[in-house]
Amino acid sequence: MGAATTPDEPATTGDVTVDATTQDAQVAEDAQATDRTGETAGTGESGEPGEPEPAAKGVVSAPGPEGPVRTTRRFPMFTRDTARPEGGGRAAPGDAAAPVRQWPFLVVLGTTALGLLLVAVDAFGIGFRLGTLLIGLALISGAVLRRFIPSVGMLAVRSRFTDMATYGLLGFVIVLLALMAQPGPWLEIPLLESAVRFTVR
Repeated sequence: MGAATTPDEPATTGDVTVDATTQDAQVAEDAQATDRTGETAGTGESGEPGEPEPAAKGVVSAPGPEGPVRTTRRFPMFTRDTARPEGGGRAAPGDAAAPVRQWPFLVVLGTTALGLLLVAVDAFGIGFRLGTLLIGLALISGAVLRRFIPSVGMLAVRSRFTDMATYGLLGFVIVLLALMAQPGPWLEIPLLESAVRFTVR
């Protein structure tokens, strides 16, 4: 009716006998409960929690119901995909044919190809001027389409502003050069002519 006289003899208190197996089961349950809260169970008899489990390194996303879910604020070392640029969706409903869904891109591409063809065959003896003029106008039309059409398909490369600035600036410079090309320029700007002569002399 008292404490155990040897370590192997179970201790008794009144009518209750505390078995070593029951104690081990209780310790295991406590350890599992502690692990579920993100801490590891201590190894000493005091039961104090140990260090937190280290987080998995390199994990930046996890599968979710609607796609990958970001699980850390750390950026990945290697880019595995890119986001669609603003306005990069279809220019026509999904049930339309593929060329129809990409009509803004095909308009700019087709006009540019026509300009290159005019330069190649030297159409009307002024193919270089007509062709480069057509190429510049194609890029300017791309900037206009990028501004006013909500979705332009593959014509969208970066942000709307960046695409507009790139297409518009390149198109303007090409048109200007086509108009000022020698011999017999269609447009004369003395300041630019002086700058070109000073640069190439």
